[in-house]
Amino acid sequence: PYSCEICDKKFFYSYNLKSHKRIHTGEKPYACKVCNMKFTGVGNLSKHLKVHSDEKPYHCKVCKMKFRSSSNLKQHFKIHTGEKPYACTVCDMKFIVIGNLKTHLRIHSGERPYSCNICGMKFILAQHLKNHTNIHSSEKPYACEVCDKKFNMIGNLKKHLRIHSGEKPYSCEYCSKKFIENGALTKHLKIHKGEKRYSCEICEKKFIEGGNLKRHLRIHSGEKPYSCDYCEKKFFESG
Repeated sequence: PYSCEICDKKFFYSYNLKSHKRIHTGEKPYACKVCNMKFTGVGNLSKHLKVHSDEKPYHCKVCKMKFRSSSNLKQHFKIHTGEKPYACTVCDMKFIVIGNLKTHLRIHSGERPYSCNICGMKFILAQHLKNHTNIHSSEKPYACEVCDKKFNMIGNLKKHLRIHSGEKPYSCEYCSKKFIENGALTKHLKIHKGEKRYSCEICEKKFIEGGNLKRHLRIHSGEKPYSCDYCEKKFFESG
């Protein structure tokens, strides 16, 4: 057998060892003629070339979905079998793909490798960073097809679309009231639980929501931000 002098990995054939050594040297002699991306082995280049073609020769027998490579088909098939071979050693959560496990482990390690160049905020996923950077720009690439309202994040567009569809996926387990957003459900649940997290520093009266505390504080401050258009009389609340 042929052995790598750097990592001691062994190979049956000398050409396999030669190809392996490129991992250590960084040499990538095989270049894609379409996008100039480079690879250590000709096999990797062959796989990559399928990205540029519409050819998808590998078919799923269950759902007929097509794939460019046998490895992608094999990975996809685990969805149908329910197989999740990659388990988290911290919380036992399981994953179909090892890449998803690696991403998940960042939750436990606290690793956030994607950093915003503007404010320094860090993220677990590159997509989260991409969504975040839209906050710093005036760009709103996600537009509602119904009312043309635009959003800087696709998640906000999805929430907005529920206004038009009437979809309310978040349901209260106590009274079955439904909500468009999870945040609205969380607020609502405090009514059932009697949780009053917001306390007045002056009279110690407690409230379920921060907005209610804010309104209450006007009693102590005398602030009356709402005025009548006709007689200029002022009020604590708009209602």
